[in-house]
Amino acid sequence: MRILFINDSLPYPPIAGDKIRVYNLIRRVARHHEVSLAALVGTNENAEAVEHMREFCFRVETGIKRPRHRLKHLPGLLRYLMAGIPLEFSVRYSKKLATKIRELTSQVDFDIVQVEHSHMAPYLSSLFPGKRYKRILSLHNIIFQQYGQISRISVKTEGRLRSRLYSWQMSRWEPRCASQFDLCVTVSEPDRRLLLAANPDLRVEVVPNGVDAHKYQPLASEKFSRPSLLLIGSMSYAPCVDAAIYFCNQILPHIQRALGQVQVWIVGANPVPKVRALAGGDVYVTGRVEDVVPYYQRCAASVVPLRAGGGTRLKILEAMALGRPVVSTAIGCQGLDVCNGEHLLIADSPEAFAAKTVQLIKEADLARRIVTNARELVVNHYDWDAIAGHLLQIYDELAGPCDASS
Repeated sequence: MRILFINDSLPYPPIAGDKIRVYNLIRRVARHHEVSLAALVGTNENAEAVEHMREFCFRVETGIKRPRHRLKHLPGLLRYLMAGIPLEFSVRYSKKLATKIRELTSQVDFDIVQVEHSHMAPYLSSLFPGKRYKRILSLHNIIFQQYGQISRISVKTEGRLRSRLYSWQMSRWEPRCASQFDLCVTVSEPDRRLLLAANPDLRVEVVPNGVDAHKYQPLASEKFSRPSLLLIGSMSYAPCVDAAIYFCNQILPHIQRALGQVQVWIVGANPVPKVRALAGGDVYVTGRVEDVVPYYQRCAASVVPLRAGGGTRLKILEAMALGRPVVSTAIGCQGLDVCNGEHLLIADSPEAFAAKTVQLIKEADLARRIVTNARELVVNHYDWDAIAGHLLQIYDELAGPCDASS
């Protein structure tokens, strides 16, 4: 088959959740079929990323993202509202990329066109008309739910109102837009049910997030002279920013009272000033790192104190593959087929979250049992090879099996 992926970024280096997903799926799909990629890039995007993707993609086409702007004035907000256009879409539309997609699809008879993220769905109109490709929309999050949750944790009134408006717009637009595709893919069963509740006429399959269980082998257990905890995520993304602040201000003091000095490593790209301000004492904010494994190595447990978001957390699967026990909120692990007390510990109040974290650190047998069960879970159900295999089956069912050279 010939398959075209349309994405909002080059998925290399695979250092954020959505990039990790797209990168791992494209690499594995490309072992069996001819894959092309059309993606947005930043103005300072490294050419090395394009060349790397060309190692396994037949074609890589790019267009530059517009600079992000703020709609500060009410007239601007009303114009978007009256036109029915979600506020954030303008920064993700590139005429150059749209033109390249039109040219590419006029020259190549693609069997599958897979659009990553619902905010990239407007590029559907760029496809050359009259072709018989099957169209797939891959939703990493259900955006109207995601931004509804973000609005509840927004501190500033402007941010809260913007998130609520975007959530409302997407609740009207996202289910309707999805009907333009032959198939929708979600990353979890709860997301699938949510999308179908909004539009029962859709065909929706689940292709979960995963981890490379062969690459990420369990780290050696160590006796730490002083407990260290790892909080990892994109530190410019509102739910991760909230999680870091919430953990340090409301959860960490309870842990410190129980254990004394505890190191906290906040690891993730582009930390905003509010996150950088948390650094000091036993709290370390690293920014982007080339390799997260050394940070898992030095920490006794991974904490996921998320209070908003969507999709599923690749970093939980990463920690499980590496043999580090996880404490998470219920929102943090939503969509994963995990059991509290078996694969991880779940707590939602600051006091309960702290108590579970202390319990993991103090009770070595409990930590070992959870690590063993979690590793078995990711190997059997969340390895990228098996997940890509399921996606390939979906392609065959949708477009019909064919020789990879066709």
